[in-house]
Amino acid sequence: MFHHLTRSTVLSATVDLVALQAAATCSSTGSRSDTPAGDSTGRSAPSRRARSRRPSADRARRSGLLTACAALLVATVTGCGTAQSDTLGPLMGPSTPGATPANGAAGAPSRSTVPSARPAPTPSTKTTPPAKPAALVQTTAHGGRTVALTFDDGPGPASADVLDVLAQYDVKATFCEIGPQATANPTMVKRILAAGHRLCDHTVHHLQPFAQLSHDQQVQEIGPAKDMIVRAGGPGTQVPWFRAPGGGFTSANEQVAAAAGMRSLTWTVDSLDWTRPGVAAIIANVQRELRPGAVVLMHDGGGDRTETIEALRQLLPWLKAQGYTFDFPAA
Repeated sequence: MFHHLTRSTVLSATVDLVALQAAATCSSTGSRSDTPAGDSTGRSAPSRRARSRRPSADRARRSGLLTACAALLVATVTGCGTAQSDTLGPLMGPSTPGATPANGAAGAPSRSTVPSARPAPTPSTKTTPPAKPAALVQTTAHGGRTVALTFDDGPGPASADVLDVLAQYDVKATFCEIGPQATANPTMVKRILAAGHRLCDHTVHHLQPFAQLSHDQQVQEIGPAKDMIVRAGGPGTQVPWFRAPGGGFTSANEQVAAAAGMRSLTWTVDSLDWTRPGVAAIIANVQRELRPGAVVLMHDGGGDRTETIEALRQLLPWLKAQGYTFDFPAA
């Protein structure tokens, strides 16, 4: 109950007690005078007897201070005297915060030095932003003197001939397929996979300019196309890449592709075979833009691909003669 008292209070009370004790000693010495009744003090015996019968205010005060000081000293020695106030608190007060004294008045909260419990921190409601998609894929997986051939807009009527030429030169390639065409040609999709080639998502409807579509439209073009390709290829079919029609990539559609588990695949060499410029022009376009680690754009769908197939027959042996090997895009 003395936890409100400070060491300074204890010392002050002790000094007061010592002073009172000294005063009391002096007073007691005077009161034990051997002067008989009626002597030179001028006080009669009855007067002294009356005085001795009165309660001594000094004695009562001294007794109370002795009790308080003893308690204070015990509190100090036991370490309970540490206080947050220099004012002597009531000797008898509520022992717990909010306790009500006997008179019914609301008690003052205890000022114990035990720190009050702090409320647990409120969990942060901040959400972690989605991972930023990796940069556009525009090189081969292994770099060096390698090249990755990619064929867009299939599967279509030219796909079988393209596969035959690739098999002749033992070359692997990547096929960027349009969803409904994969659905319409599941046998060809399975053949592509069985030959060791890989697949890429090329949207549902091949709409252009793709980058100008609304976000919702792009979402409906990317994810569903992958689902169509996977169903056409059968269980275990992997579609590691997404290619936007016309190269219409944006940070938004790259994020959509990344959320679907695909990296965005562009190209570094455009053969321009889709314009049907002639076999020689297709070959010249590739040879002019070719660099180690290049990703070459060609087509196995979207129209007549006779020129593409013939250009491919000449390009593959030429590439090998230049020391190139064939690789997949970086994944």
